[in-house]
Amino acid sequence: MTFNPILLEVFKNKFSSIAEEMGVTLIRTSFSPNIKERKDCSCAIFDRNGNMVEQAAHIPVHLGSMQLSVKAAIDAHDMNDGDMVILNDPYRGGTHLPDITVVAPVYCNTPEPVFYVANRAHHSDVGGMSPGSMPLSTSIFQEGIIIPPLKLVEKGKIDRKLMDFFLSNVRIRDEREGDFEAQIMANITGINRLRELLDNYGRQTVLLYGDELQNYSERIVRTIFRDIPDGEYSFVDYLDDDGVHDHPIKIEAIVIVDGDTMSVDFSGSDPQVDGSVNAVYAITLSCVLYVIRSLAETDIPTNAGCLRPITVITRKGSVVDAEYPAAVAAGNVETSQRIVDVLLGALSKAMEGKIPAASQGTMNNITIGGIDERTGRHFSYYETIGGGMGASSGQNGASAVHSHMTNTMNTPVEALEYTYPFLITEYKIRKNSGGNGQYKGGDGIIRRIKLLSDAFVTVLSERRKFCPYPLEGGQPGKKGQNIVVSQGEKQVMPGKFSRYMKKGDELIIETPGGGGWGKGSGSTDGDRGNEGQSMG
Repeated sequence: MTFNPILLEVFKNKFSSIAEEMGVTLIRTSFSPNIKERKDCSCAIFDRNGNMVEQAAHIPVHLGSMQLSVKAAIDAHDMNDGDMVILNDPYRGGTHLPDITVVAPVYCNTPEPVFYVANRAHHSDVGGMSPGSMPLSTSIFQEGIIIPPLKLVEKGKIDRKLMDFFLSNVRIRDEREGDFEAQIMANITGINRLRELLDNYGRQTVLLYGDELQNYSERIVRTIFRDIPDGEYSFVDYLDDDGVHDHPIKIEAIVIVDGDTMSVDFSGSDPQVDGSVNAVYAITLSCVLYVIRSLAETDIPTNAGCLRPITVITRKGSVVDAEYPAAVAAGNVETSQRIVDVLLGALSKAMEGKIPAASQGTMNNITIGGIDERTGRHFSYYETIGGGMGASSGQNGASAVHSHMTNTMNTPVEALEYTYPFLITEYKIRKNSGGNGQYKGGDGIIRRIKLLSDAFVTVLSERRKFCPYPLEGGQPGKKGQNIVVSQGEKQVMPGKFSRYMKKGDELIIETPGGGGWGKGSGSTDGDRGNEGQSMG
């Protein structure tokens, strides 16, 4: 059976719309602000073998990794019609423990599934040693409850014993249960829409175009590679530290382009560390997929076909392919950003003028938890904060946005203050934090939070020691800064810290700016990124 190019475009949009509708269902029915307001979730469709057919335009770090979780679920269980499997194990395709994946099969009068649907959502607390489950940990056991592939739903009914077991290990039971039910409804939405598609076009036709969309993406990626000069291109960048030891951590990538194929070798990266910045293989794979997908100048499906011309090489036990039971809470959010910086840095040597300078290079993770004095109930807040995008050869970098491996929204001040015992006393663009040059890097953000209850605070951030790099003679972006104000005294904090804060204390996060591109008359000296900024 041959395919029709016009129908290929039709099915591209149909699969995409199903994944997007799954996301709408998940976001609208969720309980936590982290999913409802920030949209920290992703939905996707997979073929009968667990290969990704289409992902909605959600979170890039979930791109390649969710596929590995789906395959782990398929390997672990025979999923019948009406079943759903959950997991969050980073060593089985997960990212970090708060990201929980729910997988469901799609049957169409067949003995075996013809598709799978899945979604991944960041839960604001999954247990562990600190509220928000993003601690300064040295072992995965400190980060929360580890869920191997387990059937949460069987024959359409939730396993209440399993649900109760999980809810007994988290701080906010009703919020977690509501988010789980939203994830289940998102999958039901995907199942129903795929069945309608199968009924309308026939199983053989729908399966054909699911396969051909992957072939189409593969052809586009191979075309991109053929336009890159053959050769070997390398780049090195560093994480500030791991939050436990005060020394930089090297991430190195060697990119080899050969015709219509590419290999990316991370073997030169440092060994895994004691702190939580270790990234599992699934994260590194997602970073590679994101960067390669970003090179396409046309809108192509994001699916497993994009990875076929790529070989990803890692060294087991390294910071980009950690081994159990290494701590990984920050690997998903911080190390992923540095992996992207390194890949783009290498490609900038091969694709002159087509790669932007480094963006802020961090997600500026904040978790705050305690007892809300207004209600007497536990609360657990999690958020990432945007910063500056790197400038490119044709335009300035965007200011105050999330970049690269994250694509979340910000929590509106009104929603934040309504839900949590906080007062947002300052929220603005951090002027002149982007690097100068012919084109200027985007500026970061200043967010100032006043606590209205005692709370335990954890911040996991990067680019507090090493500036976002410029390109083509531009200037680096300004480093970020974390400040605690207690009893009127300001204290500059490390990039990664945990501390107990009292009612009335303030937390100030100043996020990095993006690097500048090209020499320009407005450029300042190369040390500008090392300067602090007064909060007068």
